Amino acid sequence: MAREFQRGHKAKISDLTQGTDLYVGVQIAAPGLTFDISCFGLDANEQLSDDRYFIFFNQPKSPEESVQLLGAQSGDTESFRVTLDRIPANIQRLSFTATIDGAGQMAQVGPGYIRIVAGGEEVVRYAFNGSEFSTERAVMLGDFYLKDVWRFAAVGQGFDGGLDALLKNFGGEVAEEEPAAAQPPTGGAAPGFAPPPGGPAPAPAFGAPAAPQAPQPPPSFGAPPQAPAPAPAPHPMHGAPTVAAPMAPPPAPAPYAQPGQPQQPQFGQIPGQAPGQGSGQFPGQGQPPGAPSPYGQPTPPPYGGQPQGAPPPGMPQPGQQAGPGLQSALQPYREAATGQRWTPQNQQLMRVDLAMGGASVLARQGSMVMYQGKVDFGYKGAGFAGRIVGNATGQEMQLMRCSGRGQVFLAEEASHLHPIELQGDGICVSAENVLAFDESLQYEVRRIEGHGIPGGALFTMLFQGTGTVVVKTHGVPVVLPVTPTTFADSNAVVAWSAASQVILSSQVRLRRNAYPGHSGETVNLQFRGAPGNFIVVQPYEV
Repeated sequence: MAREFQRGHKAKISDLTQGTDLYVGVQIAAPGLTFDISCFGLDANEQLSDDRYFIFFNQPKSPEESVQLLGAQSGDTESFRVTLDRIPANIQRLSFTATIDGAGQMAQVGPGYIRIVAGGEEVVRYAFNGSEFSTERAVMLGDFYLKDVWRFAAVGQGFDGGLDALLKNFGGEVAEEEPAAAQPPTGGAAPGFAPPPGGPAPAPAFGAPAAPQAPQPPPSFGAPPQAPAPAPAPHPMHGAPTVAAPMAPPPAPAPYAQPGQPQQPQFGQIPGQAPGQGSGQFPGQGQPPGAPSPYGQPTPPPYGGQPQGAPPPGMPQPGQQAGPGLQSALQPYREAATGQRWTPQNQQLMRVDLAMGGASVLARQGSMVMYQGKVDFGYKGAGFAGRIVGNATGQEMQLMRCSGRGQVFLAEEASHLHPIELQGDGICVSAENVLAFDESLQYEVRRIEGHGIPGGALFTMLFQGTGTVVVKTHGVPVVLPVTPTTFADSNAVVAWSAASQVILSSQVRLRRNAYPGHSGETVNLQFRGAPGNFIVVQPYEV
């Protein structure tokens, strides 16, 4: 008979069952809410020091398969298989967690539980409901922990900050891994593992068959599987504050080239930037004292490199006479080939040549409009934190990897596209404004929280290293220097220098609601930084 646990109860696993091959089921639900249920494999300091032991939908098993994600079955929202005698010595705690996928609070959940099943029989259950929580958005449900022997504890501890607070509690970083297909282990005699009976979902590959079958040798779970190939180095993603070291300007790049000309912007140069300005600098930086500010002056726009009033690239120039015939009519719109890796075809279309540079490109899913040559498109898991970025803000940071030898043309909703090339420096870009970037760049997701920001937070991506990031904007943006009184709307801000500090600024005044027709501009982002820092804003606001 199953033992009923309350929050805080603990017991040795050996007092519950003699088995070590266990089934863990979690049931949690609430009207209109979805949940991500995961398992964190922690070290002796209760830190996620080896992120291969973060078991979730995009990484369904640990390297030696001691912890495996099974999916929904037998009435459980999510289930796991845990083989305690195969867990490596550096993993001393398994924490099973549930996180709300989107907006909501744990107080809304109905009756739920976490349970342990051994040999097909339930041995322990910790039941909970929304009355045990309030504003939490993430909760630790139960832990296996090693203290001389393996034990189980009913935890029920929540975090108001949701995923960010949960990650900080476990060390603050989540690595990205490619989704791995679960493979059934093979070997000798079975130690008696079985999931609970009676679910409509099929039993896992290592369980007993759902219907009577002819006698056959039982599968074995004792022999360790073949060692997996080492995973590629991941890009860390965490919720650190938006502060980074100042950028060191490299040698001056060449000026931006229009389509049809033989040059392309160099690393760190913004299209339209004058020759001699350093990498990562925007118009208005490095001007002598007393020089007029670039904005408001008849200078080229920061992106696009065109004089004001000039036709965009790919359009016939003033005075240009097109001859008769189809070829003459199409000539102004032909593909622009500059011999560079990234080439703007016009203001809304970007071409990347994958054969140059060798590195793959990560782009938003669905942004490919055409490709030439042999190109492979694959799903790129953005990690648990990356998925939350999309679900919480609608920014949908779902990435695809473009690799091979060919040319890929990228666009999205006719947005203006601007390639920014980096040479060891960095830039922060609003996650909603990122279209594509070289996989060679180091990047991480950062979060600015505030109740007045749409979706509750502004997610940004910090890019550093050597490579190109393509930024998309609504209309032609403007670059402004950061001053002590620089404020921007969260919908309008596109990017800013990595050394700038961002602070949420509220302009709520007493009795403002007593006056009809107030401006509505109650929450802004304030930017601070040393001279030379900048922000980029677009002429767009929701």
